Amino acid sequence: MRPVIDRIVPKLEAPEASLLEEARRASILRENAHQVFLERVPAFRAVEQAPPAHPVPAHPVPWTGTLRIAAFNAERLKNRPATRRLMQQSGADIALFSEVDLGMARSGNVHNIRDLIAGTGEGYLYGVEYVELDLGDRGEMHEHAGERNACSLHGNAIVTGFTLEAAHLIPLEENGLWFSGFKGAQRRIGGRMALAARIAGAPRPVWVVGTHLESKTDPADRQAQIRTLLRALDVIAPGEPCVIAGDFNTKALPRTDDERHLLLEAPERCEPLFADLRQAGFAWAGANLALPTQTPGPKDKHKPPFGKLDWIVVRGLAPSNPQIVPAADEEGRAVSDHEMIAVDVIIP
Repeated sequence: MRPVIDRIVPKLEAPEASLLEEARRASILRENAHQVFLERVPAFRAVEQAPPAHPVPAHPVPWTGTLRIAAFNAERLKNRPATRRLMQQSGADIALFSEVDLGMARSGNVHNIRDLIAGTGEGYLYGVEYVELDLGDRGEMHEHAGERNACSLHGNAIVTGFTLEAAHLIPLEENGLWFSGFKGAQRRIGGRMALAARIAGAPRPVWVVGTHLESKTDPADRQAQIRTLLRALDVIAPGEPCVIAGDFNTKALPRTDDERHLLLEAPERCEPLFADLRQAGFAWAGANLALPTQTPGPKDKHKPPFGKLDWIVVRGLAPSNPQIVPAADEEGRAVSDHEMIAVDVIIP
């Protein structure tokens, strides 16, 4: 697996069209070639960063010590105006995003995260999770038939007015699960990852980490991904205050009303990754609500009972005021199949 990546660039390099075509042929033949293509894509070996135009002082006088953190699986970040509205509703100082397209036909063939922050003065980090070999899932392939992707990148992002330093991309797995696709679509190069950075100028080192764990797997595999993340944090941020947030895809957790209390009391019974988080000093009870975060989404593809898939866990920080922000636009139309979650964290 790739080592932790800390090379920062102002613009990620799009993969060559010839390489993508070669990978498509290999994926159909089910050759053991995924790792070879992973190593040939430069975008997998860097993090794109744009600093804020007018950085928010991380250490004003007096330092209030409170930050508002939000996390959102933005479903390709197709609807940037509605997502910006959700950020405003949450009051987020720092927003962690998963499922962010860059140069994908299904979301307008634009740089989605740049469009999201246009005119705000905020900065961002962007890291690639997958290079997409198709136009998307089966519905997206039908809807955008005949179109071409400009860059074919899909990943995670952090948006904030604070200056972020020591950015790292942490690969969590590279087993090629998606290389041949699912149900005849969504062939991909890459693997799940986390994006981590430290808030510059804070009175103590404070790290924010956005991640997206695998959906087509089981609790043991999700636990392995969290263990990989925690091992990396032991090196880059040993014991330091930290927020990890995102779509954990904790599908094994109970979903019925009578078991909802177990979501915060004993989630490790069904999803053992929480035992590893607790052992590493992370807590979740004060940072989350015992409510589902999954929704039917714009395509009405999920049915009740819905799961709590999205989490914020904290170490060395005091969480308060957890919130679920319904992921809908001004007309009440769904923006994603996940709600946005948010919490205040106090730096001691």
